[in-house]
Amino acid sequence: MKKLVLAYSGGLDTSYCAKHLSKDEGFEVHAVSVNTGGFSKEEISVIEKKAIELGASSYKSIDAVQTFYDKVVKYLIFGNVLKNNTYPLSVSAERIVQAIEIVNYAKKVGANYIAHGSTGAGNDQVRFDMIFQIIAPEIEIITPIRDNKLSRETEIAYLKENGIDYPWEKAKYSINRGLWGTSVGGEETLTSQNALPDSAYPSQLKEKEPTDVKLTFDKGELVAVNGTKDNPVANIEKLEAMASKYAIGRDIHVGDTIIGTKGRVGFEAAAALIIIKAHHLLEKHTLTKWQQYQKEQQGNFYGMLLHEGNYLDAVMRNIEAFLTDTQKNVTGDVFLSLYPFQFRLNGISSEHDLMTDAFGSYGEENKGWSATDAKGFIKILSNSGRIYNHVNHKND
Repeated sequence: MKKLVLAYSGGLDTSYCAKHLSKDEGFEVHAVSVNTGGFSKEEISVIEKKAIELGASSYKSIDAVQTFYDKVVKYLIFGNVLKNNTYPLSVSAERIVQAIEIVNYAKKVGANYIAHGSTGAGNDQVRFDMIFQIIAPEIEIITPIRDNKLSRETEIAYLKENGIDYPWEKAKYSINRGLWGTSVGGEETLTSQNALPDSAYPSQLKEKEPTDVKLTFDKGELVAVNGTKDNPVANIEKLEAMASKYAIGRDIHVGDTIIGTKGRVGFEAAAALIIIKAHHLLEKHTLTKWQQYQKEQQGNFYGMLLHEGNYLDAVMRNIEAFLTDTQKNVTGDVFLSLYPFQFRLNGISSEHDLMTDAFGSYGEENKGWSATDAKGFIKILSNSGRIYNHVNHKND
């Protein structure tokens, strides 16, 4: 039989693929899912059971949470990456790691074919196909949903005809949960004017009394929450559990898709937004003006390339090296407070704080220069403007 690896989530599209490819196309289907923070052990067990029932010869769940952090999330924090100043790339970042893990698994088991359930209307088809083609151009990519333009109703009817009668009623809101946030899609996000209702978000408001939090960073990585040290992944999960009870991190992202259309997606990413903003505040105190400026350019560029599936381009490793180098002095504590639906950054403490009083206090006292120094500096600084005005004053 023809050996095929199927990127399997357990949803309708990939369930159709599992049954169709094994029954009608004669493939030996090996289903695989990649956990980047969104699945519990119980959910993985259910997914495995369904995959085998649908005709898969085997099922494999790959735990890639730590890989996701090491390869992607760490650099999103270093770069303070928010797509269009809003979205922490919760889902698009996951897809890159999932695609790499899936294609590497296909090579490991000797599959000549690889399949996924993407449609022809979204970003994921680009991300998956690009990664697959770069890493394993010899493996043929098969996409039944995209190629045959299948509707949801057609897929459900096919599965029922073949004895698969799971409850396929479409949920009002589609939820995609991961380490770096949760996307939320619904009929409101298909419009330009409607907001998602509070009930659409997976985390509801449970805490109303404010609480203070201390985040400790070491060379840009989150190493402790409220003084308790742990690895960054555990700290992200711990902060998410705390902050989500305040319904923090909700928003709707509007952006340009890879295929040229505009799209809206709701998301909930309490830990991601808090960590990025806290990290950025610490950088404001510990980095120079030009370090911050250059980081902003490179961080935005990194996020754009990642979002559009270009993770394997060599320039990404160059940017990662740059971002890592900028974190040498990004060490210290950030103090913040959690409130219902919002958080506030209160301040920082760091031995690398450049807001030192050794040279004076802004607007209050200067210790490192005299009044004469200041007047001479300002006069020289104004030279270019004075020259331009002198030469061009008749043109005004």
